[in-house]
Amino acid sequence: MLLHISEQSAETLQEQIIGQLRARILSGDLEPDHPLPSIRALAKTLKVSVITVQRAYEQLLNEDIIYARRGKGFFVASMQQSDKSALAQQRFSDQLVSIIQTARGDGLADDEILQIFNRVLQSGGNNGDS
Repeated sequence: MLLHISEQSAETLQEQIIGQLRARILSGDLEPDHPLPSIRALAKTLKVSVITVQRAYEQLLNEDIIYARRGKGFFVASMQQSDKSALAQQRFSDQLVSIIQTARGDGLADDEILQIFNRVLQSGGNNGDS
């Protein structure tokens, strides 16, 4: 399993694990019933605390993205494409709310926010400032 975590990331190690596993599951990269590494094995591989991985798995369990079988480990949950899409849409919406609140707090008007969003979307997600 390839997860790339970084100590320099703005996200916590736990958030990085959750985000990368969630993305691989929702994209279909990890198939339903695919076994995940044990908590200890993943912690050792990533060189992080067992508690960090345990909390990441607990979050994914709460989201019904993975499931546990006693004595067997953790597995990718079977999800309908519509459920995957609904979860992805909800997460994107939640992130947009935060971004919009920040933009408004910085003094941008809604029409400016919309123009920026459309410009970035049309550029394929590349800001063009770099």
